[in-house]
Amino acid sequence: MSLQTNHRWTFGPRFRKGAFGWRSQPAILRIREVLSEIKKAARKNPILGAEGAVLFLEKISAALAKVDGSSGAIGAEVKAAADVLVPIIAVAPADESLRGKWLDRPWLAVQNDNYSYIDQLPDRWGDLCVSPETASIWADSFIDTVRMCWSGEQNRGGFYRGSAACLSALYTAGRFKEILELVGLVPYKSWSYRQWGVKALAAMGEKTEALRFAEDSLGRAGQPLVLRSQDLDPGGARSDGD
Repeated sequence: MSLQTNHRWTFGPRFRKGAFGWRSQPAILRIREVLSEIKKAARKNPILGAEGAVLFLEKISAALAKVDGSSGAIGAEVKAAADVLVPIIAVAPADESLRGKWLDRPWLAVQNDNYSYIDQLPDRWGDLCVSPETASIWADSFIDTVRMCWSGEQNRGGFYRGSAACLSALYTAGRFKEILELVGLVPYKSWSYRQWGVKALAAMGEKTEALRFAEDSLGRAGQPLVLRSQDLDPGGARSDGD
């Protein structure tokens, strides 16, 4: 099954930069139309559907530049769309070359996202990488900068878009000990990062330690402790040394 390079997506021209006015409802309706179009394509040709998903993720932030996002409705809609599209990209039977292009394109979009519409993508980066080998390559591209941001004297606590992507990629790569090393460097109790420590410990079979780590992370952050079953039972995750 191959990519149809001449396929014309209905949503393509509609999602140009600044395509929508300030009202969120028209944009929400268009996003739902996009999902229908991509899912329909994916049922017939999974690679084509994945290409549509990548294209949407590339375009969405710039297209929504003028939309009033203060209510949170449009942000929630984009997040819900990403939750649908990431699995479409992940399950498509693409070779490493094509998947590499699919990763490069949304990562550039993440870096250029000035409106935080796709800032959840780094947390799903391991899912998008699919294979441990690809995930490991991406993790290596991030990890030195993550260490610098979280442990350097000048940059301690600095924000880096690749931090969550690195942890997610390390998880898919089965590099759990490195996850624990990194989250141990975080200069504040951030659950968004420390949740990966919980998952890493659980994947290593250390479920009691995973619970303690979660309680410490969430308790100090003043948040309720709510763990999903998959956080402590990651299933087919690989452990270091396997």
